[in-house]
Amino acid sequence: MKTQTLGQFIIEKQADFPFAKGELSRLLRDIGIAAKIVNREVNKAGLVEILGETGTTNIQGERVKKLDVFANDQFIAALSAGGEVCAIASEENDEIIPIDSEVSKSARYVVAMDPLDGSSNIDVNVSVGTIFSIYRRTTLSGPGTVEDFMQRGTEQVAAGYIIYGSSCMLVYTTGKGVNGFTLDPSIGEFCLSHPNMQTPKMGHVYSVNEGNYLHFPEGVKKYIKYCQDEDKATNRPFSSRYIGSGVADIHRNLIVGGIYIYPTTTKSPKGKLRLLYECNPLAFIIEQAGGKATTGGKRIMEVDIKELHQRTPLFCGSSEMVDMAMDFMTKYTKEKV
Repeated sequence: MKTQTLGQFIIEKQADFPFAKGELSRLLRDIGIAAKIVNREVNKAGLVEILGETGTTNIQGERVKKLDVFANDQFIAALSAGGEVCAIASEENDEIIPIDSEVSKSARYVVAMDPLDGSSNIDVNVSVGTIFSIYRRTTLSGPGTVEDFMQRGTEQVAAGYIIYGSSCMLVYTTGKGVNGFTLDPSIGEFCLSHPNMQTPKMGHVYSVNEGNYLHFPEGVKKYIKYCQDEDKATNRPFSSRYIGSGVADIHRNLIVGGIYIYPTTTKSPKGKLRLLYECNPLAFIIEQAGGKATTGGKRIMEVDIKELHQRTPLFCGSSEMVDMAMDFMTKYTKEKV
């Protein structure tokens, strides 16, 4: 069977976007190059003193890991050099990063990213990932502005994630299905391994941090109990699987079927995950694979974005499981989400 690389696949699909004139294809290839570099460092992190914390915190108030900074720098460098991006928004930066260079003056795109999702797992050798989202700019020319990012998820041109695990995979969508590519280290190329990915409508896995159970909305508590009840007709109880690295949990559930829940809590009444560069791109992928992604009350990609690091709850995965969870939220949770 012929092996198709990421580059070949992108070129083949370029005709789907005649307005892009090749810029989107080059942008996706730039992301693939940065992913290879980050994967290399993830694989040898314990050997090159890149583990541990920098001693600083990011805009979210979270301790910054050294590998977070490395990944952030690599993706910013790759995107800045490519010339297809006029601004970048990253979890690691308080403000956007406008690209003010001759080659980027006419750039049509902005990129929002979480350069290293699940970074609390770095030191214990658990899978981590990168999440990215691509929008067409709304301003006319020059360096990008924050207004370019204030778009609903429905306006995304492309989105994807890279998972750095037992193998390195890049999964992305341009709104015409979801395709997964696995890095072949022998040739240094991402190769198509999961074409036209579709998630099952019903799964038997629920992924939620049950350590926060007491702080969950009543609808989530009731849904978890439903998952744990024994019922042969629906093959319950379901299995509880929670890695604590969002990309890893969602990647597993995308393939085998399941639901991932990161709800509001009494400590985080607006939710904890970020809408722009975590939930919107993941929602785009999940929907394109036949699943659903909601806040527990409405579709994630229809939520208005009002600030760069805006937070939201997330329920995503197999459509029938998300529908059931939303039913529980409607019935038992009074607060609108």
